[in-house]
Amino acid sequence: MRKPIIAGNWKMYKTLSEAKQFAEEVKGLAPDPVKLDTVICAPALFLDQLAQVVKDSPVYVGAQTMHSESEGAFTGEVSPVQLADLGVDFVILGHSERREYFNETDEAVNKKVHAAFDHYLIPIICVGETLEEREAGNTTSKVEGQVEKALADLTADQVKRAVIAYEPIWAIGTGKTATSEDANEVCGAIRAKVESLFGQNVAEAVRVQYGGSVKPENIEELLTMEHIDGALVGGASLQPASFLKLLEAGANA
Repeated sequence: MRKPIIAGNWKMYKTLSEAKQFAEEVKGLAPDPVKLDTVICAPALFLDQLAQVVKDSPVYVGAQTMHSESEGAFTGEVSPVQLADLGVDFVILGHSERREYFNETDEAVNKKVHAAFDHYLIPIICVGETLEEREAGNTTSKVEGQVEKALADLTADQVKRAVIAYEPIWAIGTGKTATSEDANEVCGAIRAKVESLFGQNVAEAVRVQYGGSVKPENIEELLTMEHIDGALVGGASLQPASFLKLLEAGANA
């Protein structure tokens, strides 16, 4: 049985004091890590201090992106070496906002995924379609293509440890959510694609999250679905009370 994972993506929100207060409130109430992986993906500025706040607690710290190179003349970027040195455990890669606003390609995402594994970071690999692609009936082909390119040249063991987040772009921050059946169908297609590339054992092990206007009111239904192993959460992860409700649902899934 796959362990659920709930990851909060704070995006460009919170000050350092707000971030530390949030972590202090959540770390003592987060579920047992045997039942659930709890991840806070914070702005890079806060990762060092957050890692110190949650040390020896059930909460993991994640980054929201990173460069694929270990070091170099890349002004403003953060390397996987730097993240690992801070005690970061997870990193979101290929989020639709990174693809849209910062021109990240599938090939760039694949390089970052390799770099994450090279430095013992667990990648949360985001895939998803636009509203236009969905209405044209291209959801499955778009998502499968992103999955195949993101996982290119990885080992089976690496893919087992990866997390894939299905985030329909039309549902991110819009208040719209895919029905649990629709989300499960696409997450199932992702798992089937992994099976075609790496075999059944890998497909059964890899965790697939859903993301897109997830909130306490809809998470329980989403987590009853066969192929949904957790959630990548935006707005509902910004307040301790709502985030803890999501964690409770995940631990009881």
